[in-house]
Amino acid sequence: MASLVSFLAFHFLFTIFQYSSLAANVNYNVQTLGAKPDGKTDSTKAFLSAWTSACASGQPATIYVPPGRFLLGTATFAGQSCKNQAITIQIDGTLVAPSNYNVIGNSGSWINFEGVTGVSVIGGTLDAQGANLWACKNSGKSCPTGATMFHILVYGSQNAKLVGMKVSAPGNSPNTDGIHVEKSSSVTIMNSKIGTGDDCISIGPGTSNLWIENVACGPGHGISIGSVGWEMQEPGVQNVTVKSATFTGTQNGVRVKTWARPSKGFVKDVLFQHLVMVNVENRIIIDQKYCPGGQNCPDQVSGVKISDITYQDIHGSSATEIAMKFDCSKGNPCSDINLEDVKLTYKNKPAHSSCINADGKASGLVQPNNCLYN
Repeated sequence: MASLVSFLAFHFLFTIFQYSSLAANVNYNVQTLGAKPDGKTDSTKAFLSAWTSACASGQPATIYVPPGRFLLGTATFAGQSCKNQAITIQIDGTLVAPSNYNVIGNSGSWINFEGVTGVSVIGGTLDAQGANLWACKNSGKSCPTGATMFHILVYGSQNAKLVGMKVSAPGNSPNTDGIHVEKSSSVTIMNSKIGTGDDCISIGPGTSNLWIENVACGPGHGISIGSVGWEMQEPGVQNVTVKSATFTGTQNGVRVKTWARPSKGFVKDVLFQHLVMVNVENRIIIDQKYCPGGQNCPDQVSGVKISDITYQDIHGSSATEIAMKFDCSKGNPCSDINLEDVKLTYKNKPAHSSCINADGKASGLVQPNNCLYN
């Protein structure tokens, strides 16, 4: 299994994930290899040296990061030539990005795991020191574009497990998605708390068999499938489960958004289940007219086919009157949208729903009233 997992610069503090649990026999302490726990001395060389040694080992290995703050520049931990498929990185300290955002501004990412198999990263904190860049962007000044604006990117991966995560950035930090999954299968995200200035979790094209459970989201823009449908020949999104999640003070709850342009992409077989929303603006939304600024959307009609989307046992309060909005493509209407036991209120009163080009059915108690046609 080859994978790319990137930890991208200009974001705040988060607890790193665990791929899997593996017993380790050989230990490489980055401090013994020259890393300094003062948060000022560049320790990149020591980390890469530990990785090279662990990769060359013929038995399970642990790379150990002791307590302290370790300054780490842009680093790629490549697995293409790594013969060891049982490496654990145990972090008891904090990894710190360079405070000057120009150092990483053009590299696209801070920390990459590329082409690796059987790697576990356990514990620790990563501090990418994003405050200065956010301030620059919010001021309207000319700033580096920065990284791809995901705290964590899972791309082209299989069987990655992100468990016990904590991702933290201010609600006004621009374009700071928490976790983005794309062109990946059988990814699990569990038992995590995510607060950002953008989507807590975003799901891109080519994602399948994604399981998200017990996630607390807020602040942020909720959990989003999309945006998808930018390319004409684009892989679809399918078999996604989001369950037992809470959303507090977010702009959206659960959202599917597609570009208003031709595409052969699709979104199907999605389950949103056991969700609680507190003071959320747009709790349930499908938006197939996504076209920021009215640019690059030639026909204003999305070609993405959305089908078999189920919303089950969803409760909570809204910051806006419209609790459910299904704004689907007139060229490719949504089909088989299922509502079951949904109760969403607005200021302790019934909320409203809006449906355009959306087919489906409702069962059990559904508030606001079902507006789907069938």
